[in-house]
Amino acid sequence: MMTYIRTSSTDPDFHKLIIDLDKELWERYPDIQQNFAPFNFVDDSFRVIVAKEGEALAGCGCFRPMKEKVVVEIKRMYVIPSFRGKGVGKMILRKLEQWATDEGFVQAKLETGINQPEAIAAYEKSGYARIPNFDPYVNIEESICMMKYL
Repeated sequence: MMTYIRTSSTDPDFHKLIIDLDKELWERYPDIQQNFAPFNFVDDSFRVIVAKEGEALAGCGCFRPMKEKVVVEIKRMYVIPSFRGKGVGKMILRKLEQWATDEGFVQAKLETGINQPEAIAAYEKSGYARIPNFDPYVNIEESICMMKYL
């Protein structure tokens, strides 16, 4: 049975998953990934969801407040390859959106990349629409920014 755990940015399982995420991003974007490292920080303001099936890690995601009680940014979304196609990422995203709504936020933004067509499709199916790139992604042509009202 899949469980979705609300946790913090200090969670060791979350850190294991984002190490795998970063490895995959380096494979997808070998020539530019170093430019994104400064944007992939995680601090105490982040709210984190970790998905597990029993003791097996399945995926993660988080959000950070962008504007006080208005906008959050969805970040660090990742599902272990063996769990892909099973709705884990969609559920992590829903759980993050619900958490943001519970805290009074009304809009979610995110950034993904042109080499992640499956992520783009999943976000579109979840109601996200493309928007002009927001800071710090404004002049990065490999970035795709999206938004959804919660």
